[in-house]
Amino acid sequence: MTLQQILYALTIEECGSMNKAAEKLFIVQSTLTSAVKELEKEMGIVIFVRTRRGVTPTPEGAELLNDLKQLYGRFETLKQKYEGEGDYKRKFGVSTQHYSFAVKAFVEMTKKYDVKQFDFAIRETNTKKVITDVAGLRSEIGVLYMSKANEKVLKKFLTENELDFTPLIKCKAYVYLSEKHPLAKEKSISFEQLESYPCLSFEQEEDEYYFAEEILGENVYPRTIKATDRATMLNLMVGVNGYTLCSGIISSDLNGDGYLVIPFKEDKDNPNSIMEIGYITKKNSSLSKMGEEYIAELKKYLSGVSGEEL
Repeated sequence: MTLQQILYALTIEECGSMNKAAEKLFIVQSTLTSAVKELEKEMGIVIFVRTRRGVTPTPEGAELLNDLKQLYGRFETLKQKYEGEGDYKRKFGVSTQHYSFAVKAFVEMTKKYDVKQFDFAIRETNTKKVITDVAGLRSEIGVLYMSKANEKVLKKFLTENELDFTPLIKCKAYVYLSEKHPLAKEKSISFEQLESYPCLSFEQEEDEYYFAEEILGENVYPRTIKATDRATMLNLMVGVNGYTLCSGIISSDLNGDGYLVIPFKEDKDNPNSIMEIGYITKKNSSLSKMGEEYIAELKKYLSGVSGEEL
């Protein structure tokens, strides 16, 4: 059964005449008759019978035509939605660990489009959700980091979910805190200096350190507070003199002024570590135009910060 055969049958019923239906469809009557016979043979029923007044559906034909109307109606709805200036909104989503630069790149990408014609989504979420969002095609791109501490576990998860990781930049650990923090004037900050202050981290679905968004998550911190969103994290930096350990890449446009990143000073017991920030995509997939532009905006932003661009 083809859509053309369905259209022919519905037009015959509407016109009540093979001749009039052929005229409306701009085809010769023999073509129409042949198409209906093929459809009847395929369905195993007689759809129409000829009368003095034209053609009339048989009882079986009437039931079939009723079903075909619903089917063809759905096809017309899809055409209206997707063809030409249809009302379909193309979808594009990004899932990311809580990185302001990832949101900034998303903002710059969306400026190139009429948002009324697109369904955009940016999801700041936990590490495991970033992976499952991209694996389930909820988001086209995911942004996260790898280090020696989490690489083995994350690569296992990515392989199981048929995902590729593409590196963007390598960064050492920085201490992220309020400009009013007692350590704000230090040129570098050691683990020993931080012991008196709460270490802030984003809550994860899994408790293991390799899901942490913060670098050096495998260390043991005497004081810790977990948060679920970036705004709360920033409030805790001010309210309780909290700090977090990050890449040092922040966006004051989105986070606001009043916050600093200071290099982490390593020692024998607390060495620094390299975090490799990148993006994940579904294996063997091609980026959409919006996906390509988003990655370009990420690279553009990251090229202007300290770190080793890849």
